Amino acid sequence: MEKQKLIISQDLQQSLAEAMADCTFDRLFVLCDENTRHYCLPVLNAILSSTLHFTPYTLITIPAGDTNKTLSSLSHVWEGLQQGGATRHSLMINLGGGMLTDLGGFAASTFKRGIQFINIPTTLLAMVDASVGGKTGINFGGLKNEVGVFRNASCVILDTTFLKTMDMENQLSGFAEMLKHGLISDEKTWAKLLNLDIKELKAQDIADSVAVKQRIVLEDPTEKGIRKALNLGHTAGHAFESFAMKRQPVLHGYAVAWGLIVELYLSVVKCGFPQDRLRQTVAFICEHYGQLNITCKDYPELLELMHHDKKNTGSTINFTLLGNISDIRINQTATEEEIKEALDFYREGQG
Repeated sequence: MEKQKLIISQDLQQSLAEAMADCTFDRLFVLCDENTRHYCLPVLNAILSSTLHFTPYTLITIPAGDTNKTLSSLSHVWEGLQQGGATRHSLMINLGGGMLTDLGGFAASTFKRGIQFINIPTTLLAMVDASVGGKTGINFGGLKNEVGVFRNASCVILDTTFLKTMDMENQLSGFAEMLKHGLISDEKTWAKLLNLDIKELKAQDIADSVAVKQRIVLEDPTEKGIRKALNLGHTAGHAFESFAMKRQPVLHGYAVAWGLIVELYLSVVKCGFPQDRLRQTVAFICEHYGQLNITCKDYPELLELMHHDKKNTGSTINFTLLGNISDIRINQTATEEEIKEALDFYREGQG
Protein backbone atom coordinates (compact mmCIF):
# COMPACT_ATOMS: atom_id res chain seq x y z
CA MET A 1 0.00 0.00 0.00
CA GLU A 2 1.40 3.38 -1.03
CA LYS A 3 1.68 6.29 1.36
CA GLN A 4 -1.70 7.93 1.82
CA LYS A 5 -1.87 11.36 0.18
CA LEU A 6 -2.79 13.63 3.06
CA ILE A 7 -3.40 17.37 2.97
CA ILE A 8 -3.34 19.30 6.28
CA SER A 9 -5.47 22.09 4.93
CA GLN A 10 -5.16 25.76 5.72
CA ASP A 11 -7.40 26.64 2.76
CA LEU A 12 -10.11 24.11 1.96
CA GLN A 13 -10.82 25.60 -1.47
CA GLN A 14 -7.23 25.24 -2.58
CA SER A 15 -6.88 21.77 -1.01
CA LEU A 16 -9.99 20.39 -2.70
CA ALA A 17 -8.99 21.86 -6.05
CA GLU A 18 -5.59 20.16 -5.70
CA ALA A 19 -7.10 16.83 -4.71
CA MET A 20 -9.65 16.81 -7.53
CA ALA A 21 -7.06 17.88 -10.10
CA ASP A 22 -5.19 14.65 -9.38
CA CYS A 23 -8.30 12.60 -10.23
CA THR A 24 -9.43 12.22 -13.82
CA PHE A 25 -13.15 11.45 -13.55
CA ASP A 26 -16.31 11.44 -15.64
CA ARG A 27 -18.94 11.84 -12.93
CA LEU A 28 -18.79 13.22 -9.39
CA PHE A 29 -20.71 11.91 -6.38
CA VAL A 30 -20.85 13.32 -2.86
CA LEU A 31 -21.76 11.10 0.11
CA CYS A 32 -23.09 12.76 3.29
CA ASP A 33 -25.05 11.71 6.31
CA GLU A 34 -28.03 13.66 7.58
CA ASN A 35 -25.86 15.79 9.86
CA THR A 36 -23.07 16.63 7.42
CA ARG A 37 -25.62 17.40 4.72
CA HIS A 38 -26.97 20.13 6.97
CA TYR A 39 -23.77 21.45 8.59
CA CYS A 40 -20.96 20.71 6.13
CA LEU A 41 -22.34 20.35 2.62
CA PRO A 42 -22.99 24.12 2.25
CA VAL A 43 -19.23 24.68 2.70
CA LEU A 44 -18.46 22.13 0.00
CA ASN A 45 -21.10 23.58 -2.33
CA ALA A 46 -19.58 27.05 -1.98
CA ILE A 47 -16.18 25.68 -2.94
CA LEU A 48 -17.44 23.66 -5.88
CA SER A 49 -19.28 26.69 -7.26
CA SER A 50 -16.65 29.36 -6.66
CA THR A 51 -13.32 27.60 -7.08
CA LEU A 52 -14.22 24.79 -9.41
CA HIS A 53 -16.90 26.65 -11.40
CA PHE A 54 -19.54 24.33 -9.99
CA THR A 55 -18.78 20.79 -10.93
CA PRO A 56 -22.21 19.08 -11.07
CA TYR A 57 -22.54 16.12 -8.74
CA THR A 58 -25.00 13.50 -7.53
CA LEU A 59 -25.71 13.66 -3.80
CA ILE A 60 -26.18 10.47 -1.80
CA THR A 61 -27.33 10.75 1.82
CA ILE A 62 -27.39 8.06 4.52
CA PRO A 63 -28.66 8.22 8.12
CA ALA A 64 -26.19 9.42 10.74
CA GLY A 65 -24.73 7.32 13.55
CA ASP A 66 -22.74 4.10 13.86
CA THR A 67 -25.92 2.02 14.10
CA ASN A 68 -26.38 2.85 10.40
CA LYS A 69 -22.97 1.49 9.36
CA THR A 70 -24.85 -1.43 7.87
CA LEU A 71 -25.35 -3.55 4.77
CA SER A 72 -28.59 -1.63 4.17
CA SER A 73 -26.77 1.74 4.09
CA LEU A 74 -24.05 0.24 1.90
CA SER A 75 -26.67 -1.03 -0.54
CA HIS A 76 -28.25 2.44 -0.60
CA VAL A 77 -24.90 3.98 -1.62
CA TRP A 78 -24.37 1.35 -4.32
CA GLU A 79 -27.86 2.08 -5.64
CA GLY A 80 -27.14 5.83 -5.66
CA LEU A 81 -23.96 5.25 -7.65
CA GLN A 82 -25.70 2.93 -10.07
CA GLN A 83 -28.71 5.20 -10.60
CA GLY A 84 -26.38 8.18 -11.03
CA GLY A 85 -24.56 6.43 -13.85
CA ALA A 86 -21.24 5.90 -12.06
CA THR A 87 -18.54 4.18 -14.06
CA ARG A 88 -15.13 2.81 -13.08
CA HIS A 89 -13.81 6.31 -13.86
CA SER A 90 -16.11 8.18 -11.45
CA LEU A 91 -15.13 9.95 -8.21
CA MET A 92 -16.90 10.07 -4.86
CA ILE A 93 -16.23 12.58 -2.09
CA ASN A 94 -16.98 11.20 1.38
CA LEU A 95 -17.92 14.13 3.63
CA GLY A 96 -18.43 13.03 7.21
CA GLY A 97 -17.16 11.25 10.27
CA GLY A 98 -15.45 7.89 10.59
CA MET A 99 -18.62 5.87 10.07
CA LEU A 100 -19.27 7.61 6.77
CA THR A 101 -15.68 7.49 5.48
CA ASP A 102 -15.44 3.79 6.42
CA LEU A 103 -18.72 2.92 4.70
CA GLY A 104 -18.17 5.29 1.76
CA GLY A 105 -14.68 3.97 1.22
CA PHE A 106 -15.99 0.40 1.21
CA ALA A 107 -18.79 1.31 -1.22
CA ALA A 108 -16.32 3.02 -3.58
CA SER A 109 -13.78 0.19 -3.26
CA THR A 110 -16.29 -2.46 -4.29
CA PHE A 111 -18.54 -0.69 -6.82
CA LYS A 112 -17.46 -1.85 -10.30
CA ARG A 113 -14.41 -3.31 -8.49
CA GLY A 114 -13.31 0.12 -7.35
CA ILE A 115 -13.82 3.80 -8.10
CA GLN A 116 -11.78 6.76 -6.85
CA PHE A 117 -12.75 8.47 -3.62
CA ILE A 118 -11.62 11.48 -1.60
CA ASN A 119 -12.22 11.58 2.16
CA ILE A 120 -12.97 14.87 3.90
CA PRO A 121 -13.35 13.86 7.56
CA THR A 122 -15.50 16.26 9.56
CA THR A 123 -14.95 14.92 13.10
CA LEU A 124 -11.82 14.71 15.21
CA LEU A 125 -12.19 10.92 15.43
CA ALA A 126 -12.28 10.60 11.66
CA MET A 127 -9.30 12.92 11.25
CA VAL A 128 -6.95 11.14 13.64
CA ASP A 129 -8.18 7.57 13.20
CA ALA A 130 -10.33 6.73 10.18
CA SER A 131 -8.61 9.13 7.77
CA VAL A 132 -5.33 7.22 7.48
CA GLY A 133 -4.71 3.52 7.06
CA GLY A 134 -6.93 2.40 4.21
CA LYS A 135 -9.39 0.47 6.40
CA THR A 136 -12.94 0.52 5.03
CA GLY A 137 -15.97 -1.49 6.07
CA ILE A 138 -19.28 -1.92 7.82
CA ASN A 139 -20.63 -3.52 10.97
CA PHE A 140 -22.29 -6.89 10.47
CA GLY A 141 -24.04 -9.42 12.68
CA GLY A 142 -23.82 -7.12 15.69
CA LEU A 143 -20.02 -6.88 15.42
CA LYS A 144 -17.86 -3.83 14.69
CA ASN A 145 -16.21 -3.55 11.26
CA GLU A 146 -16.85 -7.23 10.52
CA VAL A 147 -16.76 -6.81 6.71
CA GLY A 148 -14.39 -4.57 4.77
CA VAL A 149 -11.27 -4.14 2.67
CA PHE A 150 -7.96 -2.26 2.79
CA ARG A 151 -7.92 0.58 0.22
CA ASN A 152 -6.53 4.10 0.40
CA ALA A 153 -8.52 7.13 -0.64
CA SER A 154 -7.07 9.09 -3.56
CA CYS A 155 -6.58 11.87 -1.02
CA VAL A 156 -7.60 12.78 2.53
CA ILE A 157 -8.12 16.45 3.39
CA LEU A 158 -7.91 17.42 7.06
CA ASP A 159 -9.39 20.84 7.80
CA THR A 160 -10.11 21.93 11.38
CA THR A 161 -12.86 24.27 10.12
CA PHE A 162 -15.32 21.42 10.47
CA LEU A 163 -14.47 20.85 14.13
CA LYS A 164 -16.39 24.04 14.94
CA THR A 165 -19.60 22.11 14.30
CA MET A 166 -18.74 19.45 16.90
CA ASP A 167 -19.89 19.17 20.49
CA MET A 168 -17.49 18.29 23.32
CA GLU A 169 -18.67 14.67 23.49
CA ASN A 170 -17.56 14.09 19.90
CA GLN A 171 -14.32 15.99 20.50
CA LEU A 172 -13.58 13.67 23.40
CA SER A 173 -14.37 10.65 21.25
CA GLY A 174 -11.65 11.66 18.81
CA PHE A 175 -9.25 12.62 21.57
CA ALA A 176 -9.28 9.03 22.89
CA GLU A 177 -7.52 7.90 19.70
CA MET A 178 -5.01 10.74 20.10
CA LEU A 179 -4.34 9.51 23.65
CA LYS A 180 -3.76 6.02 22.28
CA HIS A 181 -1.30 7.44 19.75
CA GLY A 182 0.51 9.18 22.60
CA LEU A 183 0.79 5.95 24.58
CA ILE A 184 2.40 4.10 21.66
CA SER A 185 4.56 7.07 20.62
CA ASP A 186 6.69 8.56 23.40
CA GLU A 187 6.47 9.85 26.96
CA LYS A 188 6.64 13.52 25.98
CA THR A 189 3.65 13.21 23.63
CA TRP A 190 1.66 11.19 26.18
CA ALA A 191 2.32 13.75 28.95
CA LYS A 192 1.44 16.65 26.66
CA LEU A 193 -1.91 15.09 25.80
CA LEU A 194 -2.82 14.59 29.46
CA ASN A 195 -2.35 18.33 29.97
CA LEU A 196 -3.80 19.57 26.68
CA ASP A 197 -6.93 21.73 26.62
CA ILE A 198 -9.17 19.66 24.38
CA LYS A 199 -11.21 22.76 23.52
CA GLU A 200 -8.10 24.42 22.08
CA LEU A 201 -6.79 21.73 19.73
CA LYS A 202 -4.60 23.09 16.96
CA ALA A 203 -4.10 21.76 13.46
CA GLN A 204 -0.54 20.83 14.46
CA ASP A 205 -1.78 18.69 17.37
CA ILE A 206 -3.94 16.74 14.94
CA ALA A 207 -1.15 16.51 12.36
CA ASP A 208 1.24 15.14 15.00
CA SER A 209 -1.26 12.47 16.00
CA VAL A 210 -1.98 11.48 12.40
CA ALA A 211 1.78 11.23 11.78
CA VAL A 212 2.07 8.53 14.46
CA LYS A 213 -0.53 6.38 12.72
CA GLN A 214 0.79 7.09 9.24
CA ARG A 215 4.33 6.03 10.21
CA ILE A 216 3.06 2.71 11.56
CA VAL A 217 0.71 2.06 8.63
CA LEU A 218 3.51 2.62 6.11
CA GLU A 219 5.65 0.06 7.92
CA ASP A 220 2.87 -2.53 8.04
CA PRO A 221 -0.06 -1.67 5.73
CA THR A 222 -2.09 -4.88 6.14
CA GLU A 223 -1.66 -5.44 9.87
CA LYS A 224 0.70 -8.41 9.89
CA GLY A 225 2.92 -6.99 12.63
CA ILE A 226 3.57 -3.56 14.16
CA ARG A 227 0.33 -2.05 12.85
CA LYS A 228 -1.33 -4.06 15.59
CA ALA A 229 0.03 -1.34 17.91
CA LEU A 230 -2.94 0.74 16.76
CA ASN A 231 -5.25 -1.86 18.33
CA LEU A 232 -4.29 -0.79 21.86
CA GLY A 233 -7.54 -0.38 23.78
CA HIS A 234 -9.59 -1.86 20.96
CA THR A 235 -10.06 -5.51 21.92
CA ALA A 236 -11.90 -4.53 25.09
CA GLY A 237 -13.08 -1.29 23.49
CA HIS A 238 -14.87 -2.97 20.59
CA ALA A 239 -16.47 -5.38 23.07
CA PHE A 240 -17.76 -2.43 25.11
CA GLU A 241 -19.00 -0.76 21.92
CA SER A 242 -20.80 -3.85 20.63
CA PHE A 243 -22.25 -4.49 24.11
CA ALA A 244 -23.60 -0.93 24.25
CA MET A 245 -24.90 -1.10 20.66
CA LYS A 246 -27.57 -3.56 21.81
CA ARG A 247 -28.65 -1.27 24.65
CA GLN A 248 -27.69 2.42 24.47
CA PRO A 249 -25.03 3.05 21.76
CA VAL A 250 -21.88 4.93 22.78
CA LEU A 251 -19.36 6.85 20.71
CA HIS A 252 -16.40 4.80 19.47
CA GLY A 253 -13.80 6.90 21.27
CA TYR A 254 -15.52 6.49 24.62
CA ALA A 255 -15.43 2.70 24.19
CA VAL A 256 -11.72 2.90 23.26
CA ALA A 257 -10.98 5.03 26.33
CA TRP A 258 -12.65 2.44 28.55
CA GLY A 259 -10.82 -0.29 26.67
CA LEU A 260 -7.53 1.45 27.44
CA ILE A 261 -8.25 1.09 31.16
CA VAL A 262 -8.74 -2.67 30.80
CA GLU A 263 -5.72 -3.17 28.57
CA LEU A 264 -3.35 -0.94 30.52
CA TYR A 265 -4.26 -2.94 33.62
CA LEU A 266 -3.40 -6.12 31.72
CA SER A 267 -0.20 -4.39 30.64
CA VAL A 268 0.76 -3.88 34.29
CA VAL A 269 0.00 -7.50 35.19
CA LYS A 270 1.55 -9.16 32.15
CA CYS A 271 4.20 -6.73 30.84
CA GLY A 272 5.28 -4.63 33.83
CA PHE A 273 3.73 -1.36 32.64
CA PRO A 274 4.48 1.31 35.31
CA GLN A 275 1.66 1.67 37.82
CA ASP A 276 2.10 5.43 38.12
CA ARG A 277 1.47 5.85 34.37
CA LEU A 278 -1.54 3.58 34.69
CA ARG A 279 -2.93 5.74 37.49
CA GLN A 280 -2.37 8.99 35.59
CA THR A 281 -3.96 7.71 32.41
CA VAL A 282 -6.91 6.09 34.14
CA ALA A 283 -7.56 9.22 36.22
CA PHE A 284 -7.69 11.29 33.01
CA ILE A 285 -10.09 8.84 31.37
CA CYS A 286 -12.37 8.60 34.41
CA GLU A 287 -12.52 12.40 34.67
CA HIS A 288 -13.42 12.97 31.03
CA TYR A 289 -15.24 9.84 29.87
CA GLY A 290 -17.20 8.53 32.83
CA GLN A 291 -17.97 4.83 32.76
CA LEU A 292 -20.13 2.26 30.99
CA ASN A 293 -22.37 0.60 33.53
CA ILE A 294 -21.57 -3.11 33.59
CA THR A 295 -21.83 -5.82 36.25
CA CYS A 296 -20.18 -9.20 36.78
CA LYS A 297 -23.19 -10.75 35.08
CA ASP A 298 -22.16 -9.01 31.85
CA TYR A 299 -18.68 -10.58 31.78
CA PRO A 300 -19.67 -13.68 29.75
CA GLU A 301 -21.19 -11.49 27.01
CA LEU A 302 -18.16 -9.18 26.95
CA LEU A 303 -15.79 -12.16 26.78
CA GLU A 304 -17.82 -13.66 23.94
CA LEU A 305 -17.58 -10.37 22.05
CA MET A 306 -13.81 -10.32 22.60
CA HIS A 307 -13.62 -13.84 21.17
CA HIS A 308 -15.13 -12.48 17.95
CA ASP A 309 -12.42 -9.84 17.56
CA LYS A 310 -10.66 -9.96 14.17
CA LYS A 311 -7.20 -9.88 15.82
CA ASN A 312 -7.68 -13.29 17.41
CA THR A 313 -6.03 -16.51 16.35
CA GLY A 314 -8.26 -19.51 16.90
CA SER A 315 -9.97 -19.38 20.30
CA THR A 316 -7.31 -17.17 21.95
CA ILE A 317 -8.18 -13.55 22.76
CA ASN A 318 -5.37 -11.36 21.43
CA PHE A 319 -4.32 -7.97 22.83
CA THR A 320 -1.83 -5.24 22.11
CA LEU A 321 -0.27 -4.29 25.44
CA LEU A 322 2.56 -2.03 26.63
CA GLY A 323 5.69 -2.62 28.71
CA ASN A 324 5.96 1.17 29.08
CA ILE A 325 5.04 4.25 27.07
CA SER A 326 6.12 3.39 23.48
CA ASP A 327 7.19 -0.16 24.48
CA ILE A 328 4.68 -2.00 22.30
CA ARG A 329 3.93 -5.68 22.88
CA ILE A 330 1.77 -7.10 20.09
CA ASN A 331 0.17 -10.57 20.02
CA GLN A 332 -0.30 -10.78 23.77
CA THR A 333 -2.85 -13.16 25.24
CA ALA A 334 -4.74 -13.25 28.51
CA THR A 335 -6.83 -15.89 30.23
CA GLU A 336 -10.49 -15.29 30.89
CA GLU A 337 -9.71 -14.99 34.59
CA GLU A 338 -7.12 -12.27 33.90
CA ILE A 339 -9.60 -10.41 31.70
CA LYS A 340 -12.28 -10.64 34.39
CA GLU A 341 -9.77 -9.22 36.87
CA ALA A 342 -9.12 -6.31 34.48
CA LEU A 343 -12.88 -5.76 34.13
CA ASP A 344 -13.12 -5.70 37.93
CA PHE A 345 -10.46 -2.98 37.94
CA TYR A 346 -12.40 -1.05 35.30
CA ARG A 347 -15.64 -1.26 37.30
CA GLU A 348 -13.91 -0.02 40.45
CA GLY A 349 -12.96 3.12 38.51
CA GLN A 350 -9.64 3.33 40.34
CA GLY A 351 -6.76 5.49 39.07
